[in-house]
Amino acid sequence: MLHFELVTPEKLVRSEEVHMVVVPGVDGDFGVLEGHAPFMSTIRDGSIAVYRTDKGEPETLTIRGGFAEVNEKGLTVLAEEID
Repeated sequence: MLHFELVTPEKLVRSEEVHMVVVPGVDGDFGVLEGHAPFMSTIRDGSIAVYRTDKGEPETLTIRGGFAEVNEKGLTVLAEEID
C-alpha cells in the first residue's frame, strides 16, 4: 500500500494507506503506486484521483496549485486549496 498525505497551508487533510493516486502535474497527470521512484512536481489546478483498492472506483478531490513529492515514505501533496 502507498502512504498518501494531502496537506494545505492550514492543516493535514488526509493521511492514509491507498492503492494508487493520480495527480494533475503541470506536465500531465501522473500515477503513483507503492515503490515509485523519488519524484517532485508542481501541480496544476485539477482533480486528484484516490484509488483505495486495485479495482475500486476512485474518489476525486479538486485542488488548486501546489506541489507533489514522492519519497521512500510515500506521496505527499501540498495543495494551495482544496474544494
